[in-house]
Amino acid sequence: MSLAVLKSRALAGMEAPQVTVEVHLANGLPSFTIVGLPETEVKESKDRVRAALQNARFEFPAKRITVNLAPADLPKESGRFDLPIALGILAASGQMPGDALDGYEFAGELSLSGDLRPIRGALAMTYAMHKSNHSDGCPRTFILPRENADEAALVTDATIFPADSLLQVCAHFAGHDPDAKLSRHRPSVQPPGAPAYLDFSDVKGQLQAKRALEVAAAGGHSVLLVGPPGTGKSMLAARFPGILPPMTDDEALESAAVQSLTGGFSSARWKTRPYRSPHHTASGVALVGGGGTPRPGEISLAHRGVLFLDELPEFDRRVLEVLREPLESGRITISRAARQADFPARFQLIAAMNPCPCGFLGHPEKQCRCTPDQVGRYQGKISGPLLDRIDMQIQVGALAHEELLQQANGETSASIAGRVALSFDLQQQRQQKSNHLLSTSEIDTHCKPDAAGEDLLRTAMTRLNWSARAYHRVLKVARTIADLAQAPVIGKAHIAEAIQYRRALREQ
Repeated sequence: MSLAVLKSRALAGMEAPQVTVEVHLANGLPSFTIVGLPETEVKESKDRVRAALQNARFEFPAKRITVNLAPADLPKESGRFDLPIALGILAASGQMPGDALDGYEFAGELSLSGDLRPIRGALAMTYAMHKSNHSDGCPRTFILPRENADEAALVTDATIFPADSLLQVCAHFAGHDPDAKLSRHRPSVQPPGAPAYLDFSDVKGQLQAKRALEVAAAGGHSVLLVGPPGTGKSMLAARFPGILPPMTDDEALESAAVQSLTGGFSSARWKTRPYRSPHHTASGVALVGGGGTPRPGEISLAHRGVLFLDELPEFDRRVLEVLREPLESGRITISRAARQADFPARFQLIAAMNPCPCGFLGHPEKQCRCTPDQVGRYQGKISGPLLDRIDMQIQVGALAHEELLQQANGETSASIAGRVALSFDLQQQRQQKSNHLLSTSEIDTHCKPDAAGEDLLRTAMTRLNWSARAYHRVLKVARTIADLAQAPVIGKAHIAEAIQYRRALREQ
């Protein structure tokens, strides 16, 4: 009887707990059993591993093979355990040295020919391994498919050995040929310059909407754009990521780790703000994430970026209500009977809608034929609690044909982004966070207006019947407007502009 023990990683939300792969060979009728709560993809690895070993000219032992994936109560999914299982069989059968496997972790899906295929979550697994290296003092090297090497190497100081096939990994541990040793992966050099975003100069006119989006970008505020069809709402939203502050290394790593969980990360988009625009037929699970094995939804895939919801009233109302908690907390917890998963969801919401079912309410040239009841029902699809959580509500009016033809190109994204960056730096120096993240006590400290501004704010609260949340959000928006003006104190003009951005649909 022989036993081999290797290390790998599972995925549980954003976490990647360590999995011990134990392979035991015993006498008896030939069989191949995998235990340890494996799901279908892991159970099917028996056939992939058998074919890969035989096509790589290894002997597949005609014995009773038992593979245990510990801990037994942790669900195991995907084909990432193919490589450690195959190596465990070779080590347990004496076809490769088992003691050489210590100090390594393995993950990779095998093709029938023995080639290694990319896996999901390589970045999350590497990050978890790197943290455990620091905590337990036992540094390990991660061997994984070459297609995942650039992604995994984003974790600073992690030791990554990429491989193309099972034979390459076996040759590394055989030690007969020094040239066959796997070498540490060096990440490819990132292309110079800023990420390529669409430019605001493409949008003609709409100066008020551009100013509002500049304020939203500077303070991290959510925005609802309301206007007739064809006024540029989608164009403005698509160009919004280009004026956001540059991503820090930690923010880029967080965003890339979430993208890695779905297999959608590309190293070419490193430090590029994600932009997600789900269709209005998306379900609540598609937005927040879920499934038998919980995976991130659109709000998590937009982490540290932009979530754009076009045609907002066309979304199912129950779907929109799932946005309430993530807008406040920046996280989403998916609970199932057998497991629970936490995903980050610190996104910036940009929503767009028409003012009425036909879309032409308030249009200067086209007549709206909707009745007041139809308009009320249409706008009522967005609940008051959700609308209360959207910081800024902007009217995007239609441009006359003559104005559109005569309008020169607008201001570039680079010039707007420069002002946004200055305001963002000021917020970081003052409070180490964006204005939209300020707590109630911090609002009292950093967002106190002068006497004239306080009088105007008190009058607006009385006339518009604001909630406490609306009051605090107006103060935070006013603080951002003051920061853009490099003003240390919030003045009356800043309060007046912030109130203008708080015109709820119910109040029009």
